[in-house]
Amino acid sequence: MTTACTRFDAAELDHADRFDAWYETVRSSFVPLRADASEPAAFTGRLVAQTMGGLAISTVAATGVTVRRTRREIASGDPGFVKVGLQLLGRGAVTQDGRTTMLDAGDFAVYDTSRPYRLDYEDAFAVFVVMAPSERLRIPRPRLSELTAQRFDGRYGLPAMVSRLLGELSRQLDDLPVRSDPVVADAVLDLLTATLADRMDVDPAADAHRRALLLEIQTGIISRLAEPDLTVPDIASAHHVSVRYLQKLFGEHGETVSGWVRARRLERIRRDLANPAMADRTVASIGARWGIENAAALSRLFRAEVGCTPTEFRATAARWSASV
Repeated sequence: MTTACTRFDAAELDHADRFDAWYETVRSSFVPLRADASEPAAFTGRLVAQTMGGLAISTVAATGVTVRRTRREIASGDPGFVKVGLQLLGRGAVTQDGRTTMLDAGDFAVYDTSRPYRLDYEDAFAVFVVMAPSERLRIPRPRLSELTAQRFDGRYGLPAMVSRLLGELSRQLDDLPVRSDPVVADAVLDLLTATLADRMDVDPAADAHRRALLLEIQTGIISRLAEPDLTVPDIASAHHVSVRYLQKLFGEHGETVSGWVRARRLERIRRDLANPAMADRTVASIGARWGIENAAALSRLFRAEVGCTPTEFRATAARWSASV
């Protein structure tokens, strides 16, 4: 399934109109921002954007610009997004939370829309941006401030894998709309989460065991999401730890065990409800498939998390699918 793309190229306009038109297109594709061109009379730029499995992805290119998100723009609307910007061409500087980092092609950085940030591109550039709700990264938002405006070197380790994946998505987006597959979106988020979590380890030797154990436990939970009677004591027993220690492991990441289980179940229920291949399955059967057998409880949890009932969400997803 593909979704409609926004495609804009300022080269198709008169010089006097190019920057303003590009600026408005960028604003409508992201969050409220301010932008200034270093040479407005010589400006040119383009943007390709679409949604993919609940993520907003885009390739943005232009001659030199400065982009700012100030407290005024934040006050006018903070949707709670985190952005990951991969430098494709040129150099760029990202400033947030008292840090500034320079990015070369292949590098990426994270910035949070809930706090002021600044992007500086002195010369022609291109970036690929992934914008996601902060909770989908499964890293406590307060801890994200440790990671903003840091350079992730796209040549080595996990950051290199992220760089290659996002670079390939950008190449596909330039040619055709990317298939809007929730599974692909989940894979992108899983890799990003692993990369960001790895960077937060200030003492890898001391934390390695806890990190490995937490990953093992989370993997075990995911394999048992269909069990309606899955409890915190069951999980602790399966991994030979006490309930208290299990809760501490999740608490270190701003999570509760039951909250993490619930969030993973609702993610998968939401994915199934949006999947046309499962249109013949009832909402209740999809909920039961992921361990929530009580239809009323599912509706209540879903509304609290998503803002609508499962039935309303499925209808909206069906209309969106039919329109593309």
